[in-house]
Amino acid sequence: MILGLDVGGTHTDAVIIDDNRVLSTFKAVTDHYNLLSSINAAIKGVLTGFDLQKIDRVNLSTTLSTNAIVEGVLEKVGMIISSGPGIDPRNFAIDENCHIVEGSIDHRGSIVKELDRKELEKIIKKFQKQGIKVFAAVTKFSTRNPDSENNISQALSEMTDFITMGHKLSGQLSFPRRITTAYYNSAVWRVYNGFADAIDSSMKELGIDAKINILKADGGTMPLNFSRNVPVETILSGPAASILGILALCRIRDDAIVLDIGGTTTDIAIFVQGVPLIERQGISFDSRPTLVRSLETRSIGIGGDSAILVKDGEVTVGPERRGPSMAEGGSWPTLVDAFNTRGIISFKNRDSSLQGLGTLAEENGMTADDLAAAAIGYAVDAIKNAVDRFIAELNDKPVYTIHEMIEGVIIKPVKIYAMGGPVQGFVDLFKKKFGMDVVIPDNYDVANAIGAALAKTTMDIELFVDTGKGDLIIPNLDIRRKVSHRYGLEDAELDAKNYLWEYAKQMDPRMKEEDVEIIESSSFKMVSGYFSSGKDIRVKCQIKPGVTHFLGR
Repeated sequence: MILGLDVGGTHTDAVIIDDNRVLSTFKAVTDHYNLLSSINAAIKGVLTGFDLQKIDRVNLSTTLSTNAIVEGVLEKVGMIISSGPGIDPRNFAIDENCHIVEGSIDHRGSIVKELDRKELEKIIKKFQKQGIKVFAAVTKFSTRNPDSENNISQALSEMTDFITMGHKLSGQLSFPRRITTAYYNSAVWRVYNGFADAIDSSMKELGIDAKINILKADGGTMPLNFSRNVPVETILSGPAASILGILALCRIRDDAIVLDIGGTTTDIAIFVQGVPLIERQGISFDSRPTLVRSLETRSIGIGGDSAILVKDGEVTVGPERRGPSMAEGGSWPTLVDAFNTRGIISFKNRDSSLQGLGTLAEENGMTADDLAAAAIGYAVDAIKNAVDRFIAELNDKPVYTIHEMIEGVIIKPVKIYAMGGPVQGFVDLFKKKFGMDVVIPDNYDVANAIGAALAKTTMDIELFVDTGKGDLIIPNLDIRRKVSHRYGLEDAELDAKNYLWEYAKQMDPRMKEEDVEIIESSSFKMVSGYFSSGKDIRVKCQIKPGVTHFLGR
């Protein structure tokens, strides 16, 4: 049996899946100050009446790293950067604890200038005085030669609890993105590992002896123990769970809109020719691009528990949340209360919804029905406008599905697939506003937990070869070896697939060789003076995101 968990802004959802069937579901209220208690409550609720010994896999999507970044609950990071000629790395410094050390490596991985050891020692002493315990080391072109980053790590070894080395994050070339990603990875490391420790302890206390996997932003999973060193990969995994849930429950063949309406936000995804889109370059935080691959989504601060506000006669909904709906015992009217008031849905204590809307309406010279209608209209318009902006943005650039790049194709969605607890209230409204059919799958209220449960293990690597120097390197696997000058593109493609497959099997023994696919490969002759100096070979391959089973009809 598989236990799937998704920690959302309002609820923590749990499902039990076995033999391609959903056997049990449960919702627990999310406590942002104690996510572990929410997870434990959801697990205990969903497993009532089941044999815990039969759970062989636990897949978990958590908002912990995202919350830490958004709320600024980040540990001080001692950051050491070395670049050489080109753009000043100070342009990409996150804060005052970012220091530059002289030294440089060229694009072929040759050391042009050794690290300034004296300057490095001065910086380390400064970090010691500040009591900094987590670090990040990023040097330009470290994907072609990680020696400088390794040397920085070694110099810090006696005083560090953890260090992120840029070359281990991704093989993708982007110095600014690598700096930002390394910083965030170290900044959330301690809080994430405390959470991982608690998850391990909780599973033992509950008597669950199963492999624990964490969902990543790209829609794949990685083992909990692997995630301890790359917690930054877990940011924005919630929207990924939504997309995987729809993949598991619906057969989508055309361009489509996917909406996950939660208690706090609505997550938006667009499918092109039945396939979700991916941000291959990496997502951004606070306008800072990273190397974290993510399924391409957008979020808007409107959900079932979004507060209804009236100012100068203007009715708005969200992004503020003041607790649960009044129907559920809250103290302020929400969007769910508006649906209740208009009789569109019947959720828990409708009288409380009527009373709450009535009081707010009376204070502003309105009727409860008019206020509810205005709030619902505002929410639907806001979601429609957000979808239109997203589609326009996608149509202005080449986009990537999880399979390939698509360019010159105009995205024209023909259907909406919607999920989430409050979604039933929106069905007819969306049909009218968007002018298209709306599909609501079975188990729509826990589709994200189903997506988390059925997510496949994913990973991508880049292999670089310089036959002139005889060097092969796969940065994020820490693989370096020598090759002959006769080494060619076919050899590189075969090696890349084999290395990725062997590594992926450590994460998931069920992995099959055919799950690995090459997405980019190139070979260019290099010339020095008037003579050939070898070939520059690059191969990128991946285990693409997806679900292990289809549960729909």
